Amino acid sequence: MWLADILFESASRHGDRLAIIFEDRRLTYNALLTEVERAAGNLQALGIGPSKRVAVMLENGLDFVVAYYATLATGASVVTVSALLTASEASYVLSDSRADLLISGGRVWDTACAVAQGMGLRSLQTAELSADLPYFCPAPPDGRDEAVIMYTSGTTGKPKGAVLTHDNLTMNAWVSAGQGMFKLTPDDVLLCCIPLFHASGQSCLMNTGLLAGATVVIMRQFAAQAVLDIMRRERVTFFLGVPTMYVGLLGLVRPNKAELPHWRMAVSGGAPIPVAVLREVERLFEVDIYEGYGLTETSPTSCFNQPDFERRPGTIGKAIWGVDVEIAKIEVEDRIELLPAGEVGELVVRGHNVFAGYLNNPDATRTSMIDGWFRTGDIATKDDDGYVRIVDRKKDMIIRGGFNVYSREVEEVLSTHPAIALAAVIGRPDEVFGEEIVAVVQLHPDIPPMSSAEMVEWAKANLAKYKYPREFIFVEQVPLGSGGKILKRELAEMVARLSSAPP
Repeated sequence: MWLADILFESASRHGDRLAIIFEDRRLTYNALLTEVERAAGNLQALGIGPSKRVAVMLENGLDFVVAYYATLATGASVVTVSALLTASEASYVLSDSRADLLISGGRVWDTACAVAQGMGLRSLQTAELSADLPYFCPAPPDGRDEAVIMYTSGTTGKPKGAVLTHDNLTMNAWVSAGQGMFKLTPDDVLLCCIPLFHASGQSCLMNTGLLAGATVVIMRQFAAQAVLDIMRRERVTFFLGVPTMYVGLLGLVRPNKAELPHWRMAVSGGAPIPVAVLREVERLFEVDIYEGYGLTETSPTSCFNQPDFERRPGTIGKAIWGVDVEIAKIEVEDRIELLPAGEVGELVVRGHNVFAGYLNNPDATRTSMIDGWFRTGDIATKDDDGYVRIVDRKKDMIIRGGFNVYSREVEEVLSTHPAIALAAVIGRPDEVFGEEIVAVVQLHPDIPPMSSAEMVEWAKANLAKYKYPREFIFVEQVPLGSGGKILKRELAEMVARLSSAPP
């Protein structure tokens, strides 16, 4: 399989249908292919082709789509660089990936250009790839060859470059588009406000939508009011968001009772969505939310609440087509020992979606890939019917007085409080209990708040004695990463500063 064939094949089948909408531009599949082949011809004139790597540092937009597929069309591989990185962070990614060229532009051009100049790396904007030069289609790569390198967020040390193959990404898009998952058709309209440099935006929305011959509406970033406006104007049928996006939409819809868009399907991923949030979105928007699970290293989707099976809110569904998911003993690190149904352990994955390894990091690859299984770092259970429930991240588990406390479970309960918009639970060192439970909460602006003491009493009444937070910290905005995940490392640092501050 060749990842570039997603566009080539769809253009041959759906050439006159609308492929991409971005701001005031609307491109058919034929028009998009023309722009991609022109850019690919320019890249080939610069010596880009098989065995080369092109870094793409762009915000969401048409330029990203063109740069991505043009690079693949030359036979080269893409290194996606987050548009939110600082100069030093971008420099690390470009150096570690040994990129041969950097494509950037827009608001990140100054940073990207300065970093590239400092490294002696050639950089250019997509507008510089518009000369009318011929494109020569290379021999398709092997499906096991490197297609895209995506860097993990680096929550534990330096970011790691996950090497994803053509088979990885093409199969994930193919399975997502059909095979009992999204069931997309050329009549669907997908909204993409998740960063395209992330696996979910890139694979689950851009690649999957284009493979299906559907229309992909791209937004630079998520903004609740703009999302609702675009959904109504473009008649969006499919929305994939992270839980914090759904929280943002609820915050806008609840007080305003605005005319709501009608989706055919809604998907939540990136982090577990609290059941209370899921139920409220489903009630207001009159749509079922299908929760799934994935990681950069798994292309990304591994599990999904598939429409062909019973949907079970609070779970991430079953393994997708062609993929195995199991639960393994956490404490056994040098091999995989699988656990029976109902036991709590580490979620492990194997199948066509599992990456080829971490670039330049054989030690990390050996640690994460054991006996053909990828260790996800997530604590989970799997029932007799194959449904998986995420309990917590291994690194987020709190041990208080010898009891294991799963932060996600506590967050789930806190999210049912009417005053809480978003909750994050972390542990802080404690001389008596080893760790104490702290809740950092963002309140709904339209609901009267409660005091910290009142929150503690409420939590005490709704959680076991060893589980409830003894401390509540109120913030205007819970810090989120570019993909909408809560940045618990930042919260832990904030709590540590507050704990060490003089009274």
